[in-house]
Amino acid sequence: MIEPVTLLTFLPAALALNLTPGADMMFCLGQGLRSGPRAAWAASAGISAGGMVHVTLAGLGLGAAVQAMPWLFDVIRWVGVAYLLWLAFGALRQGAVPPEAPPRAVRHAFRDGMLVNLTNPKVILFVLAFISQFVSPEAGPILPQFLVFGAIIGLGGFVINGLVGRFAGGLGRYLTTAPRLGRILGRVSAGIFAALALRLAILERT
Repeated sequence: MIEPVTLLTFLPAALALNLTPGADMMFCLGQGLRSGPRAAWAASAGISAGGMVHVTLAGLGLGAAVQAMPWLFDVIRWVGVAYLLWLAFGALRQGAVPPEAPPRAVRHAFRDGMLVNLTNPKVILFVLAFISQFVSPEAGPILPQFLVFGAIIGLGGFVINGLVGRFAGGLGRYLTTAPRLGRILGRVSAGIFAALALRLAILERT
């Protein structure tokens, strides 16, 4: 059982974390611009689901394994870079979705969000460093505590990132009424994904 004082201390820290602009928020922004509000919400849900996987792995001790084996960190990282570049190429080639075209399948946005989160090895190290500050062996088993704290972060991130993507999605749908602006919108989305790939490529382990 997590002590109420610990939980009350964790909540504002988690909220501040969720409100800080980062890769997850930018990814949902790009998804919203590219495919609309529903895709943005789905991408946000995928990111939160990926985050829970990271939390579970951190609670099981995989974070220590990633720290001990630098090559594992690099393999996961470069897979993430390649996937983000593939998304950028797709956004650039496809451009904005025309108003009369069927929306991109929501399951694809969920998959993309989850895969982008899972292929960022920095997440599991951050989760291990951040959540472990609030975990107490005296409070009971470690893994359930990680899951509770991770669920709080995941829920907050889902709402905040989803709202950012929804706003971008509404703006994106408006801009697609003009073909030229639609092409610009596709380039902006591609630029966001490419920037995230660059950020991940230059990521350091510490």
